[in-house]
Amino acid sequence: MEPDPPPPPPETLIDRYQYLLLMLGCLVFTLPLELVIGARVWRRPGRLAAAVLPVTAAFVVWDLVAIDRGHWQFAERYTTGWLLPGGLPVEELAFFVTIPICGLLTYEAVGILWPSRRRRTEGARSA
Repeated sequence: MEPDPPPPPPETLIDRYQYLLLMLGCLVFTLPLELVIGARVWRRPGRLAAAVLPVTAAFVVWDLVAIDRGHWQFAERYTTGWLLPGGLPVEELAFFVTIPICGLLTYEAVGILWPSRRRRTEGARSA
């Protein structure tokens, strides 16, 4: 007979905000790509919205369907409990917006720092 697993550590106040703090950390960590390197992602809000909103909408619908079917759930310990319509945690929406923004910032910064790489890959795509 196997021994019982140890009990989980006690919940702390920061646990409830861990997911949101991680998303904030991602934005703070990539902000220098905009301010120092000049990625120009935040400075072009129309292009940013065109890139992020369709993906966000698709994944929100996907999550809502999965939540409704009982296929998807979120740990109450690591979320605030603030739910959007359909039971979607606000942290999940933050994830769907934050991660693409960080990806765009990284992509644009790499193109600025190593422009020869971007030209080479863009040329290969058009051939």
